[in-house]
Amino acid sequence: MASTCRVVVLISGNGSNLQAIIDASQQKDYPARVVAVLSNKTEAYGLHRAQAAGIDTQIIEHSAYSDRITYDQALMQAIDHYQPDLVVLAGFMRILSDDFVQHYENRLLNIHPSLLPKYKGLHTHRRVLEAGDKQHGASVHFVTPSLDDGPLILQTAIEVRPDDTVASLAKRVHAVEHRIYPQAIRWFAEGRLHRKDNRTYLDNTELKPNAGT
Repeated sequence: MASTCRVVVLISGNGSNLQAIIDASQQKDYPARVVAVLSNKTEAYGLHRAQAAGIDTQIIEHSAYSDRITYDQALMQAIDHYQPDLVVLAGFMRILSDDFVQHYENRLLNIHPSLLPKYKGLHTHRRVLEAGDKQHGASVHFVTPSLDDGPLILQTAIEVRPDDTVASLAKRVHAVEHRIYPQAIRWFAEGRLHRKDNRTYLDNTELKPNAGT
């Protein structure tokens, strides 16, 4: 891997995790840099964040394509133009095809706002409150064809407070995400993070993330 890891980030919305990654990459000792940000939505605010940082942006609207396979092929072509070492999903609200996931196997990361394997999919904060859970949090994982089901890299929990709302939980989980996503990317960029046999390894030691990580 090159001394500086080339990262392409995919977004659909506000891009707060993108901003955390950009901020981290501006530190002198950070071993990765964002070379492009791609979005499936023209109105994604994260595009402005990228442009403000001087990062290339592209909009590839899924509505312009007849099906998911065709869209993903166009997306792959756009991503590969930047020759990334790592592709990062940061609020990219698309279910990716098996071909896409396999094309970037072992170099495709996602962050999810729950303590996986609990609450895969959408509306995690509401579901946590409805279930009366005492803990919530965020997880970084390698992406596999199954939704939110790849091997975990990092996972951090927060306490669910009696007066929490969907909005207050989301705010505190975002703060966790903004810490752990740049850390996982750092490990990958340093060549320390690997996936083998659907397990994750850091410095050749198997990672077994839990809420206390």
